[in-house]
Amino acid sequence: MGFRVLELFSGIGGMHYAFKYAQLDGEIVAALDVNTVANSVYSHNYGSDIVKTRNIQSLSVKEVGKLRPNMLLMSPPCQPHTRQGLQRDTEDKRSDALTHLCGLIPECQDLQYILMENVKGFESSQARNQFVGALEKAGFHWREFILTPTQFNVPNTRHRYYCIARKDLDFPFAGGKIWEEMPGSKAQDQTLSQISEILEENVSSDFLVPDNVLTKRVLVMDIIHPEQSRSMCFTKGYTHYTEGTGSAFTPLSQAESHRIFELVRVIDESNQETEKSEEVLQQRLDLMHQVKLRYFTPREVARLMSFPEDFNFPAETTNRQKYRLLGNSINVKVVGELIKLLTNK
Repeated sequence: MGFRVLELFSGIGGMHYAFKYAQLDGEIVAALDVNTVANSVYSHNYGSDIVKTRNIQSLSVKEVGKLRPNMLLMSPPCQPHTRQGLQRDTEDKRSDALTHLCGLIPECQDLQYILMENVKGFESSQARNQFVGALEKAGFHWREFILTPTQFNVPNTRHRYYCIARKDLDFPFAGGKIWEEMPGSKAQDQTLSQISEILEENVSSDFLVPDNVLTKRVLVMDIIHPEQSRSMCFTKGYTHYTEGTGSAFTPLSQAESHRIFELVRVIDESNQETEKSEEVLQQRLDLMHQVKLRYFTPREVARLMSFPEDFNFPAETTNRQKYRLLGNSINVKVVGELIKLLTNK
């Protein structure tokens, strides 16, 4: 019998792509999410038959039973646990869906495999304790991880919490700790992919960083060059907020961009005691324009999230929506490797 996968908090289908990446025999029997824009993207790529706009809290044991899933893949809301948020944990209403599922899991007899992803920090939450308690009540063996795509040769940092669980067969590696690497993996001898490998050609000038950001916020931006093998975690606020939401790109070498920023620094230091004239401000901006700083395109961000090339957005999806949806999604390769580990006998 092949795997019958129930995908909850399905978003744009990251877990679906991860299941395909793992090359297992099976199908997604249903994908549930309350976000209608995300569901339209999912439907655009996989058809609308399995996608349901549903509040997870309305899901019943009887409904799950009719679907007969033996694998559950999910990425519940991370906002109750993010460092930037209020960290209200189970008191946050957005935790209610996971609490509801913790009550369902022990009652769903067909479930044999579970994978859950969340933000780093979830591992010390009450919600985590609640989830692990539900797994143990249902008779699952489970293991926890904090992993990032750079461990899988992907030039993007995105530390996330993962828990994999299965019935009937324990894992051949130790529990009782949070794994920060894949069990059995050797010291990295691979060279990380360079940013140049994920770039689109002939990117529109629409993606250039606007002048107001160059003037006021460029010094807090994380700037990446073609030969580098890293990038920041992209969040749903990318391009809307400047600091901590993702990296920006320049086609220049590190040495050349450093030379230009040194010239900007000289201008700033020469005028720090007086208000800069319009001429000085324009001179400074002209130098910034030479850096050709731009945002990564949605396609480039999708590549850094390990989405395959056949993943696409509907034509009506705005770039702002694309960034928000990608920022809320998962890294396909990391989850795909964990699904392989989960199902390995």
